Amino acid sequence: MRLKIGLAQMYPKLGDVPRNLDKHLQTIDEAAAQGIDLLIFPELSLTGYQVMDLVPEVAIRPTLDDSTFRLLSEASRNTGIDIVFGFVHQDERQRFYIASAYISLGELLHIHHKIYLPTYGMFDESRFFDHGENARAFDTRFGRVGMLICEDFWHMSPPYLLWMDGADLMIFTSASPSRGLDTSEIFSGGQWVELVNQAYGSLFTSYIVHCNRVGYEDGKNFWGGSSIVDPNGAFLLKGHYLDEALLTCDVDLNQLHRTRSRLPLLRDERPELMLREMDRILTRNHR
Repeated sequence: MRLKIGLAQMYPKLGDVPRNLDKHLQTIDEAAAQGIDLLIFPELSLTGYQVMDLVPEVAIRPTLDDSTFRLLSEASRNTGIDIVFGFVHQDERQRFYIASAYISLGELLHIHHKIYLPTYGMFDESRFFDHGENARAFDTRFGRVGMLICEDFWHMSPPYLLWMDGADLMIFTSASPSRGLDTSEIFSGGQWVELVNQAYGSLFTSYIVHCNRVGYEDGKNFWGGSSIVDPNGAFLLKGHYLDEALLTCDVDLNQLHRTRSRLPLLRDERPELMLREMDRILTRNHR
């Protein structure tokens, strides 16, 4: 099976959900014209990143009663495109999460809540958001998929859990800022992410699809550089730095079969060993 993936490397306006929604809908129409099957927006694409005290005002509920969600659901159904977008999720008990939603042909298939909330250096997420508690794969018409958000994939355990849960295509979204002043410092974080994504692709013999935002907020610059890595760890797509773009790439899912026939890392993995040893380590550390 082949599918065409689109990465919407966008510049959302901070706190302006209606404007960002319009941009999503325009991009979905553009993606439909290009024959895209799966369109991915970055972390917090509906709100911008540094929402802080605006969190309760920009949050939405992923139900058809919510007009923002309903319009995105209708756009997916009308165009025949699967869509991943980032938003602030308000649950039934008024907790707020950094979230990504996967909609297929108008139907909500999965929501991922960001597990690791960086609160160091320039980051302050745990002051405003609750932690996610799950890393789970889910079934789509393109196969089994998993989603993670930014800091989640700076840790080995969430991608490993998705791999063990059957994800052959991992979707990583981020609002990753540049660091430093000169060019080498600005892109050092981006280069690290690219190396990690290649490592995940080759170690898990899976597709790694990463969509990062661009633009500026409160002096922070976001570097873009969205990419797709194949199960051999090779880049199929490496996007522009700094500029908005709708990036596209055709993906051959049969490559999973070819790679895993040659390199049976999944077949030979021993998750029971991991479980046993983690139990031993946690028991020892809690004595």
